[in-house]
Amino acid sequence: MIGRLRGVLAEVTEEEALIDVGGVGYLVRCGGRTLSRLPPIGDEALLHIEHQWSESAGPRLYGFGTREERRAFVTLQAIQGVGPKAAMAVLDILSPAELAGAVARDDKAAVGRAQGVGPKLALRIVTELKDKPLTDGPMVAGAHAPLPITLKPTATGDAVAALMGLGVAEVNARRVVEQAALRLGEDADVQSLIKAGLQELGR
Repeated sequence: MIGRLRGVLAEVTEEEALIDVGGVGYLVRCGGRTLSRLPPIGDEALLHIEHQWSESAGPRLYGFGTREERRAFVTLQAIQGVGPKAAMAVLDILSPAELAGAVARDDKAAVGRAQGVGPKLALRIVTELKDKPLTDGPMVAGAHAPLPITLKPTATGDAVAALMGLGVAEVNARRVVEQAALRLGEDADVQSLIKAGLQELGR
C-alpha cells in the first residue's frame, strides 16, 4: 500500500496530479483545496496518500496535503452513503478542524454546502462523527471524542467570505485566498488577501 508520495509534480488537471517518483508517474486524485496548494510544475511535491481499490475502477490513489485530511477522508467513508467523491467534496469546503467544529456545533448547513451532499446525508455525517476524532488535538481523558473546537474568525476566512460576497464561487475563493496567504505569509491582513485574490482572478 502507498501511504505517501514525494516526487516532481509533472502535471495537474482539474481533479488529478501526476507525481514523478524516480521516473514512475503516479496519477493521484485530489480535491480542489489540495490542488490549490501544490507547488509549480517541475517542483517537488509531497502528498499523503489513501490507496483504495474497487472492482469497477481498480486501484486509485487519493492525495492530501496533510495526514489529518487523509484521516478525515477515511473516517468520512465509514459513514453509510459517503463514498470517495462525497468525502472529497466535504474536505474541499471544510478542513478537518472546521469539520470537527461543525460537528461540535451540530452545523448541518456547513456540511451540506459540499457538492453532492444533501440535507439527510449532512445530518448523518454530523451525527455519526460525534464520537470520532478528526484532528490531532487534545482528547478528553477517558473518552474517545475530541474536545469541542471553537473556531475563531481568521483573515483567510474573512477574505474568502468577502470574495464570495462579490460573486466568486467558494472553491475559487478558497483557492486564490490560500495561494495569496502562502505568498504573503500568515500575518497578512484581510484587505491584502482580498486584493491579492482579486488580482489572481483577474478582477
